[in-house]
Amino acid sequence: MRSNRIPSIVAAMLFAAGTPAWAEEQTNPAELAQAVPQATVSLAHGMKASESKGNPISAKYEIENGSLQLSVYTMDRDQFTEVIVDHWSAEIAKAEPITAGNDLKAAGEQGAIMAKAQVKLGAAVDRAVQANAGYLAVEVEPKLEAGRPVAAITLMKGQDVKKVAVNLD
Repeated sequence: MRSNRIPSIVAAMLFAAGTPAWAEEQTNPAELAQAVPQATVSLAHGMKASESKGNPISAKYEIENGSLQLSVYTMDRDQFTEVIVDHWSAEIAKAEPITAGNDLKAAGEQGAIMAKAQVKLGAAVDRAVQANAGYLAVEVEPKLEAGRPVAAITLMKGQDVKKVAVNLD
């Protein structure tokens, strides 16, 4: 009878852990793994490029309408913006205010966490990439762990995906 409980426990653990960002956005991890190495702009460099629109509070590579896209959420005072950074040139391709829905809720939560942080997300991403040779950062999002801000960073090396946390205080 134990074998019947294990799938339920695993499913509960996966549910509690949350859905990876690419699953929420309907991005295929294999497609992302194939596309990301072709980008010439790292996640950290993309965040740096977005700073003209505010302080980066999260960033991710995703497949949007069949194309690779680098999306960075920024915060300037109490205003949030989604900045699309060209993954070839690091130029800002588009910047749109975040004003409603789940995106605004997520940006508000991320902004509140980053207000407690002492380390910028780009520096945390650089640290994670340096500690994991051969991996590329594809997503970073601030989280609270035991009341402390951390950067939850998703790294990819081919099809291999790993998550690491870097303290932001």
